[in-house]
Amino acid sequence: MTFEPLPIVGAFLVRSETFADERGSFARMFCVDEFAAAGLDCAFVQQSIARNHRRGTLRGLHLQLPPHAEAKFVRCLAGAMFDVFVDLRASSPTYLRTASVTIDAEHGDAVYIPAGCAHGYQTLADGTDVLYAMTTPYEPSSARVILWSDPQLAINWPLQDPMLSPRDAAAPTLEAFLARERDALAR
Repeated sequence: MTFEPLPIVGAFLVRSETFADERGSFARMFCVDEFAAAGLDCAFVQQSIARNHRRGTLRGLHLQLPPHAEAKFVRCLAGAMFDVFVDLRASSPTYLRTASVTIDAEHGDAVYIPAGCAHGYQTLADGTDVLYAMTTPYEPSSARVILWSDPQLAINWPLQDPMLSPRDAAAPTLEAFLARERDALAR
């Protein structure tokens, strides 16, 4: 496995080495020793899968507040996705910056997103399945969302007119979120 740094401190594109022959292919998707050697929190305690029927489905920007902040390891199992994260760690040199990467099932790459970042994605193909591994169990009282289309974030989503949940469509702007949650993020 290789861990390629992304523009957010602590975020990585994770590439697995694939071995192929006439039977098909084999690749290691996760190794606790390799994650630990890269200095990444790999105490994944929960996994979830999101099945997305339609191209253009957008989920995010989601996060959990401390003390339930979670690192995420995200992999595209079928289809393709445009993955985005926003650094909300006030002590980080990349505070309030966004980064994005496109990942797909064909190449098998994944993304490691450190705790304290909001995360979202948009599907680029029908039938996109996304697997998440998280370092903290889901805690509804700590779950928050930031408006995906906030002009301050200036995320260049690849597809217009996304399919959204009512919660994501009505999310607060980054400015409103920070005004409400600044103290909680500092914990």
